[in-house]
Amino acid sequence: MNDFAKSALLPNGLRDILPLDAEYEADVVSRVTAHFAAQGYDRVKPPLIEFEDTLLDGAGAAMVKQCFRVMDPVTQRMMALRADMTPQVARIARTRLAGMPRPLRLSYAGQVLRVKGSQLRPERQFGQAGIELIGADCPEADAEVAILAAEALVALGVPGVSVDLSLPTLVPAILAGLDVADESLRSSLDHKDAAAVLALGGVAAPLLSALLKAAGPAERALDILNGLDLPAQAAAERDRLAKVVALIAQAAPDVTLTIDPVENRGFEYHTGISFTLFAQNISGELGRGGRYLAGGNEPATGATLFLDTVLAALPGPVTAKRTFVPAGAPRALAQALRAQGWITVAGLAPVADNAAEAKRLGCGHVLLADGIKSVE
Repeated sequence: MNDFAKSALLPNGLRDILPLDAEYEADVVSRVTAHFAAQGYDRVKPPLIEFEDTLLDGAGAAMVKQCFRVMDPVTQRMMALRADMTPQVARIARTRLAGMPRPLRLSYAGQVLRVKGSQLRPERQFGQAGIELIGADCPEADAEVAILAAEALVALGVPGVSVDLSLPTLVPAILAGLDVADESLRSSLDHKDAAAVLALGGVAAPLLSALLKAAGPAERALDILNGLDLPAQAAAERDRLAKVVALIAQAAPDVTLTIDPVENRGFEYHTGISFTLFAQNISGELGRGGRYLAGGNEPATGATLFLDTVLAALPGPVTAKRTFVPAGAPRALAQALRAQGWITVAGLAPVADNAAEAKRLGCGHVLLADGIKSVE
């Protein structure tokens, strides 16, 4: 391998984002955070790295295996690079913003780094943008977060946005009520293995099989769930889900709603209604969210958008109007062009052919004595 190839080589899952993509990503982040800010979510900016024992406490424990760790040379304490921003926002809420009125609405955007990627998301570094609604435990809060996340995608132009709602605490509530507990059974439910569920479910098998069959469009799923004889706690969760579905459908009628009542993977630290965001003809999730406990005891719900997948769902950047301004041209002329929406690229020295120089520098236009001319 030559020196040039070595200098361009990056670790698996990491990449350089080049023009125009870097500018486009920045614009998408700006639009998403503006959408959240317009609805009362104040932005916070946590650090990239924290002490391990605080970053991985509470909800952060779910990311233990995904965090890079280093020793802090100052304190000699272990530190971890963030693999998810939600635990950091929860920490800010319970410490520096502990005295602020609840519910507390916070938003964030930044990069995260993970030890390894997944089959659907091989990237180990990617952008996140999201919101956290902390200090409220009601269906209206669950619905608000899901609605805002879905609306942010729709506003960006993502086609066919859908929200797949889940209840990761429903199956544990059913199994506890029926005195059934088996890790193999939980795994079979996660993998939608109907035969294994029948074999392992015991007295709960008919009910769990019905839950598997309920997965699908929200209206149909709720009809099936309403027909099931559930333990009291599970029934209460089902009723709350029905209310959240109604609130989302009313506020965002163009968003497709589905329900998977047994989905648990990726929602291990969630304590109630959760959801995943998808889009038409896009593999992988655009975001996810749900209810959890911030700081161990404060009710919270939030949503995170995965910007790499979001960007893949969009048509891509549009080349801006760029004009070459020859060396020596009055600066006021370039300022006037920028005020009209042009991007100006200034010449640093006189050249024989300004049109050719404009084309060489990637400009579609050139400023000449008689005005702006196209060079394409």
